Amino acid sequence: MTAWLHHLWPHDWSLAWPWLLWAIPLAWLAWILLPVRQSQAAALKFPDAEALARVEDGAAGIVHRGAPWLAWLAWTLLCIAAARPQSLGPAVLPPSSGRGMMLAVDLSGSMETPDMALGNETVDRLTAAKAVMSDFLDRRGGDRVGLIVFGDRAFVLAPITADLATVRQQLRDSVVGLPGTSTALGDAIALAVKRLRAVPAQERVLILLTDGVATAGVIEPLKAAELAQIAGVRVYTIGVGGGELQQSFFGIPVSTSGGDDEVDEATLQKVAQLTGGRYYRARDARQLSGIYGEIERLEPVKTQGKAIRPRIEHYFPLLLAACGLFVLAFAINAWRRRG
Repeated sequence: MTAWLHHLWPHDWSLAWPWLLWAIPLAWLAWILLPVRQSQAAALKFPDAEALARVEDGAAGIVHRGAPWLAWLAWTLLCIAAARPQSLGPAVLPPSSGRGMMLAVDLSGSMETPDMALGNETVDRLTAAKAVMSDFLDRRGGDRVGLIVFGDRAFVLAPITADLATVRQQLRDSVVGLPGTSTALGDAIALAVKRLRAVPAQERVLILLTDGVATAGVIEPLKAAELAQIAGVRVYTIGVGGGELQQSFFGIPVSTSGGDDEVDEATLQKVAQLTGGRYYRARDARQLSGIYGEIERLEPVKTQGKAIRPRIEHYFPLLLAACGLFVLAFAINAWRRRG
């Protein structure tokens, strides 16, 4: 029954209830059987045979005197509509539930120290951090990322969002000294924890980048780390910078100091250890890029699910057409009876 129908339809169409097509021949059966009932009606003893004839005439008028082919076509469309024709819509990717990640960037005065090598150039710490973090964001499709900057105080530049282009733009526009010249390390961690509470517990990640010691803020870094531990936020801490670079006799950039005296490595290590994260040290952009690559491996982006094609129902136009044909058949029958 459905084979001939599929030849008329596109290849991606189908019927949800194809067995209802077997109701189509019922119209032909009614056309064949109803005349027999009419011939037998005269032989029945009924007080008002004429009234009975009018009832039967009204029930079968469409078939016998009101364009039977029109009624049969309407019935066919009604049966096809009842079988629920469907087609496959365009492929849709289900939303992925990636990490809820906060980036916290130190914008204190020391971040403009030009002691980071980026390619063959010497740049300041913030410029190197921007370049590496922007590349990191390009690979986090599917994650929701927010941006916090901190100096004298901590501020949210971008809330947690899937719009990574906005986060990247806010990062690009950030400048040293915007939130002050000190380092409110604990406040930045506490603010990130507060924002990450809206993210599922297993997906809360904070990446904190700083080049100094906590010199401002209301909350101590270790106290903030305890809050992060309670909230289930994994904190990855990164200490950047290694002393100001100068050109050596052979033209190679070298550090004028050991660099470890500027970064409070002990505190950053404890913060990472308390929260289940890791501490990293970066003295140039190459090392910083490797660190973000390591974090990307530890916190992989969840892949999107298999693409699905939703089914689109097409029964409604057929139902309207069937109803219209039935009304037209009744109208033709009424007009012929008047004639």
